[in-house]
Amino acid sequence: MAEARFDVLTIGNAIVDVIAPIDPGFLEREGLSEGIMHLVDADRSAYLYERMPAEKRQISGGSSANTAAGVASLGGRASFVGKVADDELGDVFADDLQRIGVHYGVSRLSNGPATARSMILLSSDGERTMNTYLGACHQLTTADIKEDEIGGATVTYMEGFLWDPTEAKKAFVMAAHYAHKHERAASFTLSDPFCVNRYRDEFLDLIRSKTMDIVFGNVEELKSLYQTDLHGAVQAIAKDAELAAITMGADGAMVVHQGEIITVPAYAVKEVVDVTGAGDLFASGFLLAIARERDFRTALQAGCLAASEVISHIGARPVADLKALAAEKSIGI
Repeated sequence: MAEARFDVLTIGNAIVDVIAPIDPGFLEREGLSEGIMHLVDADRSAYLYERMPAEKRQISGGSSANTAAGVASLGGRASFVGKVADDELGDVFADDLQRIGVHYGVSRLSNGPATARSMILLSSDGERTMNTYLGACHQLTTADIKEDEIGGATVTYMEGFLWDPTEAKKAFVMAAHYAHKHERAASFTLSDPFCVNRYRDEFLDLIRSKTMDIVFGNVEELKSLYQTDLHGAVQAIAKDAELAAITMGADGAMVVHQGEIITVPAYAVKEVVDVTGAGDLFASGFLLAIARERDFRTALQAGCLAASEVISHIGARPVADLKALAAEKSIGI
């Protein structure tokens, strides 16, 4: 087997977060419910974007892109596959990845929907009201899956959020096929209980058919997958999956592998500011450790450490140098 070009390659939605504070009457004027995530179409997206305050910030996001960012911060070689359009926000997304050292070489969409964006309206009390336009990110196809890139990554990781468009599903399966063809690992995350409820049978088939070697999820997603309590869900995933990594919030995380369960506690943080991205960054640490053939306990510790950093501030990508933080905590990845 040839030497890997990347430690971790991730595949998922390429989204730019557009964040701005709003005045007290904005939501009422625009007919929006505070604290709710609204899916919007292209016209509504353009309308809200133009009416957001001028001081809005534009920051690249997307679940598995956040994971790639975390891998890079830990000192790993990361690549991301996701679709943006040939427009201003597409430039923002690509430039952000390049700046942090994540490889991104997917062709831009030139005739079609605009780059996906999540317009995040911040009320004075910190409450977030999200308006998400999926746009170009749902145009990912098998043509964007390159065998040499997948075959050159020790682990490929895919997000359940993108398991919706038919062409994206084909892309996921193709990526897993290429990974296995080159004796690499394929993994995916359940992403959200809503995704699980919608695609339970398909997710279970991905696991039971061994299309995916590693499955990630949190407690609620796992319970939803098997429609039972945590104990029953852990027993079920132990039978179905080659390897499962389950996050448990303040209780830490666990690995389930060949009937064995390993748990580690969470790292303490002074204040939980924003849990957005906690699961994404857990996957960063865990996957990089696995790619480097570290033991499961080390992988869990690396994941929990990365998650602890991202929940200590606003935003779903690390602010601190995760590689230095891991060294400080004597986590050998």
